Amino acid sequence: MLIPLLHGNLLAAEIPEPGRSVMRLPVFIDNEKIELRVAEGFEVKTLVAGLDSPRWPIVLPNGNILVSGSKTEALPNMPEETIRLLTSMNIFGKSPNTIIEIDVNQNPPQLTNLIQGLNQPFGMLYSNESLYVANTDSVIRYPFKNFTLTGDAEKIIDLPSGPPNNHWTRNIILNETGDKILIAVGSGTNVNAEGVNEEGRAAIWEINLDGSQKRILAFGLRNPVGLDFYTENGSLWATVNERDGIGEFTPPDYLTEVKDGAFYGWPYVYFKDYADPTQIQLNPDKVKQAKQTSLMPDLPLDAHSVPLGLLFHSGKNIDGKYKDGAFVVRRGGVSTSKLTGYDVLFIPFIDGKPTGIIETFLSGFIASEDRGEIFGRPVGIAETNNGEIIITDDVGGRLLMISSTEKE
Repeated sequence: MLIPLLHGNLLAAEIPEPGRSVMRLPVFIDNEKIELRVAEGFEVKTLVAGLDSPRWPIVLPNGNILVSGSKTEALPNMPEETIRLLTSMNIFGKSPNTIIEIDVNQNPPQLTNLIQGLNQPFGMLYSNESLYVANTDSVIRYPFKNFTLTGDAEKIIDLPSGPPNNHWTRNIILNETGDKILIAVGSGTNVNAEGVNEEGRAAIWEINLDGSQKRILAFGLRNPVGLDFYTENGSLWATVNERDGIGEFTPPDYLTEVKDGAFYGWPYVYFKDYADPTQIQLNPDKVKQAKQTSLMPDLPLDAHSVPLGLLFHSGKNIDGKYKDGAFVVRRGGVSTSKLTGYDVLFIPFIDGKPTGIIETFLSGFIASEDRGEIFGRPVGIAETNNGEIIITDDVGGRLLMISSTEKE
């Protein structure tokens, strides 16, 4: 069933004050018989198991699914015990650097290792018989005629990467007219206490299909990942992961409309009115200016809940209520004493904006809150050509499919 969450009515004016920071690393429990809970009127099943760090899915026009496989490879200044635990959870280590193609018309689905030897690939898109892949340091393009690779990759643009490279994922989507690519590029640092060059980072780029005419569409977004257009009015929305180190409950991650040319505060402020404690010491004048010029994000989510995947559903073969709202996938974080996230939310919209109500759509990834055990971490989301919803679980190595059980 759908469960309204109390934080759904959190107003920006009620952002918690800075406080004590914590770290709680969950323990992965390998369980093939995981029993996930999905909203009434739906069923969820494991479509494919045994994948290596499946991150981001896209669905091709022929119905096949592509999934990027990638992993964090560098954790500067992390304690050895932390690295050991993250490695055991399949979060840290050698990245598979692959694109897997899944033919869902076969039973069981047939897997093909489509591309290998990439550099931490994440987002992908298909357009004009070309397949675009976003590595951490570049966007490349393959000829993909008849949904078959017919040549080598061509780099169309370089992307800023580390070190430092705290946020290495790069998502890409087409604009609504299909003639531009949008690229989400996260910051290299937490709040840039180091004073490094973050030019072009913490931003969303826009480029032509050949990589030309780059411009910054919006900036001051610490780590934007999920990107999608709201089908009712064509507005662009993003999921954004906020900063660490200033409290277990603050600042919230968020979902926001992305407006052309807008600044969203990072690293100087968060939620427009709140000065970053580090930056108020380092750059008080820039903090003051940011309070005047930054935009307020639309909807706070839980701090350190790690919202990633974002989908506005077409409405095909699904209850009509789910056409007017956003699905948000939260991978779950490690900076709260209570396991937070590890779910898929549905956020209803009215008049082009979130209502403030947040509903749990998919849960069950937390095996034991008391013991800090998890079955997986959901990451990406996409809609199939028949309206089903697919979810990647990188830690559990699964591709999930959610289908409506209610016949139209």
